[in-house]
Amino acid sequence: MPRYLTMIRIDEQNAPVEGPSLEFSERMGALLEEITKAGVMLDTAGLTPTSEGTRVTWSGGKLGYTDGPFTESKEVVGGYAILQAKDKAEALEWTNRFLKIHEEHWTVTAEVREIVEG
Repeated sequence: MPRYLTMIRIDEQNAPVEGPSLEFSERMGALLEEITKAGVMLDTAGLTPTSEGTRVTWSGGKLGYTDGPFTESKEVVGGYAILQAKDKAEALEWTNRFLKIHEEHWTVTAEVREIVEG
């Protein structure tokens, strides 16, 4: 079965200050348990803020380093999931369910891409 990388994109500048509610955390825990039991979830994690990251760029035959935060980026990858699904439609269905459990005032984007094997 194909694997898919889901990159969770957030706007760090407008992320909810209060963080996730208890209800959201419970919904997320239930979904993660269900998707794991279904054998679809291979790995998932959130990422530290861009203020703690470094970008490494290769350009003109030289490496360049830029320490975060990356304020020029409206959206940044805030987390990821690796899913193993029968097809892209199934990967999108699980991703839709993931997005729908978020609070209405949050803005979260998920980019789903198949992982090239071999």
